Amino acid sequence: MFTKETKMTEKKPVAQIPEFKKKTVAELADLIKNKKTILVASIKNIPGGQFQEIVKSLRGKAIVKVPKKNLIFRAIEGLKNEELKHLEEKIGDSFVLLFSDMDSFALAGELLKSKTPAKAKAGQEAPEDIEIQAGPTDLVPGPAISELGAVGLQIQVENGKLTIKQNKVIVEKGKTISQKAADIMSKLDIKPFSIGFIPLCAFDNETKTFYAEINIDTEGTLNDLKYAFGKALPFAVEIGYISDDTIKVMIGKANAHAKRINKIVTGEPDEVVEAVAEENIEEKKEETKKEEPKADAGAGLSALFG
Repeated sequence: MFTKETKMTEKKPVAQIPEFKKKTVAELADLIKNKKTILVASIKNIPGGQFQEIVKSLRGKAIVKVPKKNLIFRAIEGLKNEELKHLEEKIGDSFVLLFSDMDSFALAGELLKSKTPAKAKAGQEAPEDIEIQAGPTDLVPGPAISELGAVGLQIQVENGKLTIKQNKVIVEKGKTISQKAADIMSKLDIKPFSIGFIPLCAFDNETKTFYAEINIDTEGTLNDLKYAFGKALPFAVEIGYISDDTIKVMIGKANAHAKRINKIVTGEPDEVVEAVAEENIEEKKEETKKEEPKADAGAGLSALFG
């Protein structure tokens, strides 16, 4: 017979953790320990078919896992690595984990390459100004005339098909896409969106570095490099750095200065000053050859920018 005291001290049976969950946690922990990069990416609004295509494109480059949050949290907790806990903060809804031996930024770059164009849907926010370009279409006269006119497009009929007379922005950046605009873009096969895994953060196991933001802006980086390259030569000339690329500019600059000084101060003919300047320049070049090894443009840029 059970007494009141016995019932109070009675323990409820501990719920058994399913074997498949244990295996999943162990597998995740093994991947976290042995792969160079662990990257968290968003898969929000990605249709199943395109998700599978992206996973297929990443074969041989990364292992893709979509575990439940509590299982990845258990795996991280079990490793007792405080640095890994930064990943937990970035894991929300609609996420995917990628494990790879690639560098974090190289893997993020692969995700950008795997993006595919997607049609617009009513209610979405325009990522940029959506502009319809002037030119012929495959649409025939009929209901399409009023549909195109409803979004402000000027049209005319040419050779039995509708032609758009001039460019027109039908949805401005940040504005909500209407059903009419979405239907027109669908008819004209305009895909203003790109669908793919969006990198959120990554952890580098080799350097023990956590990257809170890992977006790659290839176009912006190239523009920055072009700008820096354009500024490199005038900067090198300004600080007097001697190389094959700068010496010609520096000689021309010195010659121009000599002519100005001659006119302002001495009043001597330009030919006299020019001859003296040429003589001094040749002497300086001979001294430079003896004192410094010849440097090329690449070496010059390396010295300037480290």
